[in-house]
Amino acid sequence: MSIEPEYRARLAARQAALTEKEHGHARFSYARLAIAGVAGALFLFLGWGAVPWLVYPIVAFGVTAFLHARLLNARDRAASAVAFYERGLARAAHQWIGKGDSGDRFREPEHPYADDLDIFGRGSLFELLATTRTRAGQETLAHWLLHAAPPAVIRERQEAVRDLMPRLDLREKLAVLGDGLGVGVDAAGMRTWAVRPRQLPGGNVRAALFALTAAVASTLVVVASTERGGRIALALLAVQAVIALRLKTRVQSVMHGVEAPARDLTLLADVLRTMEQQTFTAPRLVALQRELQSTSRPASAEVGRLAQLAALLASRDNVMFALIAALLMWATHCALAIEAWRGRVGSHVPAWLDAVGELEALVALGTFAAEHPGYVFPDLVAAPAQLSGHAIAHPLLGDEAVANDAAISAAPGGAAPALLVVSGSNMSGKSTFLRALGVNVVLASAGAPVRAAAFRISPLAIGASIRILDSLQDGRSRFFAEIQRLKQVVDLATASHGQVLFLLDEILAGTNSHDRRHGAEALMRGLVGLGAIGLVTTHDLALGDIAANLAPRAANVHFQDHFADGHLHFDYRLRPGIVQTSNAIALMRSIGLDV
Repeated sequence: MSIEPEYRARLAARQAALTEKEHGHARFSYARLAIAGVAGALFLFLGWGAVPWLVYPIVAFGVTAFLHARLLNARDRAASAVAFYERGLARAAHQWIGKGDSGDRFREPEHPYADDLDIFGRGSLFELLATTRTRAGQETLAHWLLHAAPPAVIRERQEAVRDLMPRLDLREKLAVLGDGLGVGVDAAGMRTWAVRPRQLPGGNVRAALFALTAAVASTLVVVASTERGGRIALALLAVQAVIALRLKTRVQSVMHGVEAPARDLTLLADVLRTMEQQTFTAPRLVALQRELQSTSRPASAEVGRLAQLAALLASRDNVMFALIAALLMWATHCALAIEAWRGRVGSHVPAWLDAVGELEALVALGTFAAEHPGYVFPDLVAAPAQLSGHAIAHPLLGDEAVANDAAISAAPGGAAPALLVVSGSNMSGKSTFLRALGVNVVLASAGAPVRAAAFRISPLAIGASIRILDSLQDGRSRFFAEIQRLKQVVDLATASHGQVLFLLDEILAGTNSHDRRHGAEALMRGLVGLGAIGLVTTHDLALGDIAANLAPRAANVHFQDHFADGHLHFDYRLRPGIVQTSNAIALMRSIGLDV
């Protein structure tokens, strides 16, 4: 059942709440203005005699300002909830492209399929899936899309995603946390910072410095109130200054080190707290929750404490507080407290970040599953390499995507061939079909549902040569870039003992027909011989003979078209056999070329 009606109902409710809070904001603004006007009128008519009466409008203004601030926070949360449901409806209507995070920073130029299958970039799989709130969640999701998980891990994730699918309240709550901040917390930087060696002493030294500062504060109070004890205060300040100078370099190092991890720590603490409060049933989710309870206090409380310390450290920059902070060694004491925090729980931080990253990535897959109720979780089977599916379509295309069946298997004597040679004319759907299979395998290997009526796979790595370009800077022709990628695919099949899905588009198109014919056959024969499975597309009908030579381990299939009324027509349906038509001449004539 589609989630769109629920999204629309909730969107209407959040929009109504937002409108109400906007009206409340206007009322509070007028009220504060009115209170200020009353105070001004009192002073205007009573002069200095109004001072005793001004306490009432001042108190009223303070209470109103406090309530107004709470209303503004609620308004911001309502606005974030509205944006959350608008984004959800945009994804449901296939209007999400270019409106999310492209994930380009996670691209690996030499990756065997990321660019070929549109894993990152505008309109990519990452952009569709990345509804995460923290950088740790984004990093985890990107890693899952680039590296297939073992079957046991995939099954754990599938169960976790099923647990998370109906939890719309959880997804909304996570979405509105710090929505205006963007994605914060440098997870990699925080991991490194949390476990590096301590730079400041603790224990008795910290207690002694605290006692010294307390003594300084006490003597300054005495001096200010009785004008006595000035020499003692100066002596204590001198001792404190010497200690501060001795520790200055290390204190500054701590202050500099905490700056990057401290950004948006409150967001991380809120995400952790939200996860801790859930009652999960999936074993993997329960285990991740348990990881967040690995110390005497929950991870959210510990990260919240670090956020408080970072805020206290930053307060020294306040002009009104700067002198007092200098007299009280404020930065030194904050640095000592931060170092004590690292010494106490720093070793747990990497595991906490891993846990929150995995939880967020699973929530993102849960969102994807909830928004695509017609998708199915794939059945996982053991080796040899195999893939079969019914009504498989491309997950990044809208409702116009055409579904096809496919079955390939390396099992000897099986009902399906190991290789499909896909022929067809220009724009008939060959490359899209390869990408549809590849992207669905990426989803399946991450633990997500796939766009099919049924889907069954063994553990598979992917090697693709679909979007191969030349490089002027590297001095590589397209043909040389392609054969380098083909070598990578062969090496991958060798290393994985054949557990590879290869997707090769217009194989060896950059050479002459003789070399292409013999080179393609040798490559296909070698990959099938290694136990790999895959598809090869071609315009060259001579390559259709290869499948006949490798039968029954290979078979020909095709996409066809017809030219009518000056236009090409495609149905994007996969059919058995070699294509018997060509549209190149007709296509050239349709745009006015005299051929």
